[in-house]
Amino acid sequence: MVSLFSRVDQRRGGGHARTAVVQYLTADVSVFLRGRYVDERVRRDMFTAASELAYLSGWMAFDNGEHALAQRYFSSSVKLAAEAGDPAMAAHVLRAMAHQAVDLGHHREALELSSASIDRSRYLAASPRERSCSAVVHARALAVNREPKAAAEALLRAESDLSAASEGDDEPGRVFFFGQASLGHETACTLASTGDLRAAVSQFRLSVRTRKASSFTRTHAVTLGYLGLVQARQGELEEA
Repeated sequence: MVSLFSRVDQRRGGGHARTAVVQYLTADVSVFLRGRYVDERVRRDMFTAASELAYLSGWMAFDNGEHALAQRYFSSSVKLAAEAGDPAMAAHVLRAMAHQAVDLGHHREALELSSASIDRSRYLAASPRERSCSAVVHARALAVNREPKAAAEALLRAESDLSAASEGDDEPGRVFFFGQASLGHETACTLASTGDLRAAVSQFRLSVRTRKASSFTRTHAVTLGYLGLVQARQGELEEA
């Protein structure tokens, strides 16, 4: 169900089907969490799945501009991940919280959250693709905090981690969206924050070229919007 709702979100954006996601979380999944389990692994997996659904509810709210609500869902997701004993899931949510903080202009908070997402224990517990996802948001947080050298190092780390990922990895389904197009988008945002607009445009264009827009329509639109903003900053108004 999380996979289904995640794919709907990628195509339609945060406002679409969020009521159904929240209803499923509060009416059905909450009952499962209060159940009794004969197997501890099944219990942990259930709490991880619930954490993923709470995270998705928060991400949809964030995407829909409902930031206070998003933060409440993210907080619940982190608590569920802790109950599951799943540091990689906690890192995934902290990365999203850092992303939100960057967008809201809360730069120091963004750096604290992104640093927590790549804490050694969380980083080692994550798959290469998820490590890359966290590392590139850490790069963005460093960039907006005027630490360009550290941001560049974080970008290299993200590139290295993604290159280490392969289709055969035992990675969680929640990172299905993160590939070269997503890395290019976040890299471009980082470069734009450091003032390297020409390189940012190049990375945004790479993201546009490599993304499957029919499946990731929402993010494709966001990338085009950011590309236009950077082109406008360069004075290329017609292209923008």
